[in-house]
Amino acid sequence: MTCEACRTIPPVIPEGYTPKGTYSDIAGVKTYITGPTDASIGIIDIYDIFGISSQTLQGADLLAARLNALVLVPDFFNGGGAAPEWFPPDTEEKNKALWGFINTHAAIPENVAVLNKVIAEAKARFSSVKGWAGFGLCWGGKVTVQISGPNSPFLASGQVHPGLMDVEEARKLAIPHIVLASKDEPVDAVKAYSEVIASNGIGGHVETYPTMWHGWMGARANLTGEESLAEYKRGYNQLADFFEKHLKTEAKI
Repeated sequence: MTCEACRTIPPVIPEGYTPKGTYSDIAGVKTYITGPTDASIGIIDIYDIFGISSQTLQGADLLAARLNALVLVPDFFNGGGAAPEWFPPDTEEKNKALWGFINTHAAIPENVAVLNKVIAEAKARFSSVKGWAGFGLCWGGKVTVQISGPNSPFLASGQVHPGLMDVEEARKLAIPHIVLASKDEPVDAVKAYSEVIASNGIGGHVETYPTMWHGWMGARANLTGEESLAEYKRGYNQLADFFEKHLKTEAKI
């Protein structure tokens, strides 16, 4: 029997966090690697539009420790990302800069193709992994759901404070899928996802964190605030529980 203390993520470091992983090239993409390389389960963690951040890497480390899993964070933007000063995109200049980035470096089809290459090489390199899952934050959620349909390389997947939600993507899901939404996501889109996942017979979960903003588990996480720290922890524990359930069941671990 697993003790209750082992079923929670390690303590979160609010400030001055030192990531525990290393970097390696996978399919031509610089990738953060954390957790045991001989693990039986693996997770692809796709960051938000701001790129690599301390909060995101700590989240990957937490999942790796909690699940004894190999967790990979590919750096699609090669050290870059959207500039914080573009948000909110409430001027013509900021809107142009943001959508310029989204349509080039962050273009969804191109990055889905890159992700598929990363997964293929990761499966070959880390042959001990019997089952893979994937999740994405904001922009990363959009990338993740694109490969969560038929013939998905994942056994389970998820989106956290998802961006550009489209119910048609929910209808194509072929694996268990979790959505953790903030108060800032479109209510109708979250509701539509919830209805599809509740009725598709595949499994999954949709929940809104009613006091959290878009980004509370990624680059915009505030780990010095009492409530936001607690909700950051709750979110990563919820992801861990979901992936533990579905990875270990589906991969028969």
